[in-house]
Amino acid sequence: MTFPSSSRSVTIPLQELAQAIDATIHGSPDALISGLSHLEGASCGDVSFVLKPSLMEAARHSQAAAFIVTDPIPDEPRPQLIVSHPLIAVATLAQKFFLPPLPPRGIHPTAVKGLDVRIGPEVSIGALVTIGDRAQIGSNVTIHAGVHIGDDTIIGDECILYPHVSLLPRCVIGNRVIVHSGTVIGSDGFGYVQHEGRHHKIPQLGQVIIEDDVELGANVTVDRATFGNTIIKRGTKIDNQVQIAHNVVIGEDCILVAQVGIAGSTVLGHHVMVGGQAGLVDHVKIGDRVKIAAGSGVTNDVKSGRVVGGRPAVEQGIWRRSQVIQYQLPEMRKELRALKKQVQHFESLLHEYSSSKTPSGSKSKP
Repeated sequence: MTFPSSSRSVTIPLQELAQAIDATIHGSPDALISGLSHLEGASCGDVSFVLKPSLMEAARHSQAAAFIVTDPIPDEPRPQLIVSHPLIAVATLAQKFFLPPLPPRGIHPTAVKGLDVRIGPEVSIGALVTIGDRAQIGSNVTIHAGVHIGDDTIIGDECILYPHVSLLPRCVIGNRVIVHSGTVIGSDGFGYVQHEGRHHKIPQLGQVIIEDDVELGANVTVDRATFGNTIIKRGTKIDNQVQIAHNVVIGEDCILVAQVGIAGSTVLGHHVMVGGQAGLVDHVKIGDRVKIAAGSGVTNDVKSGRVVGGRPAVEQGIWRRSQVIQYQLPEMRKELRALKKQVQHFESLLHEYSSSKTPSGSKSKP
């Protein structure tokens, strides 16, 4: 897939791209670039990228006009931008040159505002957005069509809320937060007390606080706290369809992959990585820089720096050995059955031998 330069009406000199990513140009600097693409999908105006030496041959067959590489491709006549981290360079170029333009600034006439709403400059508020009483919206915020913003909610600067996000009352959103379509922030936590065979709802009176530079994928749910706050700290990135329960605290710069579920009052340290479909029970504490494998079930605290996996989750080495043993179980079962037959055979022989040593008709002494 090619990303055209939507925000520019002209092609971009290769030299300008090189300056943006502090790259050294290997070859001619005169190329003009109109898009960014992977090797297979690149056309003659695109710059593409080579992430490892094994892709050099694919680069030679690509239609790209130039390449972003760590080391020059031998005998390649097309220009190359030499950088230390090609993916960082790609992200930088995509962000600066190739993103689609933001919607027009202003407030759509069908948007509905409550009382005492404060809205900063240079915002874009789309069709059928509803904004509750006393809400505060910062500068350069983009709110797409159909978003609901509840009473007393605070949204910082340069945030983007995609269509049909629901931001319920009294939530606090920091700066540069991105929230994708269908996500619900501030829904009630799942709190009930059983009495005489019935479930009685515990009112959820707390808030949700999302700090700066967080990104939430599509259809994420972040429940408000029972009391106090559910908190997602600075820089954390959350994939689609993740459930974050009431009073959960997620530290800085964490990664949560799709369909992760975190139960109430669990605390994650900073730089934690949680693989897809992993589940964490309530009230556990996960240390800093922990890695949790996809599909794991975490039922106990995990110390900082550990790598765990499995259901229930255990230390990585134990988990991997148990996985190997699991697939050996059918063969081990056969061997166990064979050994059981051998033991039974030897026991039979021993019994026969013992019987043959006993004199016929002998009696025990009184």
